[in-house]
Amino acid sequence: MRVLVSGLYGHMGREVAALLKKGTEGGELAAGVSLDIDGTFDVPCSESFQDAECDVDCIIDFSHHSCTKDLLEFAVSHEIPLVLATTGQTEEEKQMIQEAASCIPLFFAANYSLGVALLIDLAKKAAAVMSGAEIEIIERHHNRKVDAPSGTALAIAHAIQEVRPDSQIVNGRNGYGKRQPNDIGIHAVRMGNIVGIHEVVIGTDNQSITLKHEAYSRALFAEGAVKAAAFLMGKPAGLYDMNDLLRED
Repeated sequence: MRVLVSGLYGHMGREVAALLKKGTEGGELAAGVSLDIDGTFDVPCSESFQDAECDVDCIIDFSHHSCTKDLLEFAVSHEIPLVLATTGQTEEEKQMIQEAASCIPLFFAANYSLGVALLIDLAKKAAAVMSGAEIEIIERHHNRKVDAPSGTALAIAHAIQEVRPDSQIVNGRNGYGKRQPNDIGIHAVRMGNIVGIHEVVIGTDNQSITLKHEAYSRALFAEGAVKAAAFLMGKPAGLYDMNDLLRED
């Protein structure tokens, strides 16, 4: 499996490249590109993007959501499966992802940790069983993270909304007013070098359940992305996520 890494020179791009150089999941680093923040292709790793384009089996992207349009157009035009591991897409970009998935196998997830996928599944089940419980989500990340709340925290909240369609997401709290019964509160903490901690508290007046996932290294997410790339090999066009990967395991 020959892989082109988009966003090669970022923290995650380097982690993915390191795994591919070790042959993880039968992968091989075929080429890498850096993408400018405005979504234009820039600075090839070892050869030009054009030279590499016909000799790769999959693209793994850890760049920036503003690159989504160009990246999708490139993958679709060359019929290359794509692992999209960048979050923060606009509604328009999310629609582009849906459309591209009708042409190529496309893996898209807010978080590439199998542990987080399990956390989301458990939170969803707990919210359904404890139908009257209040739910709060606390996410912690390093002080360089620019988006809040995290894509993973939103993915947890959206999964809970599937079993609680009347719930509403509340980002942080301030001002004067009581918590509403159907709130799903999300709170963001930014400090130090925290890789990622997500905690879901589901409680009533008499009991509570806390579900927590803690990432110790960014290599965790790189491993998941490479595993997702291997999963896409031979798959038909469609939109895949971590639930599909869990079911296959």
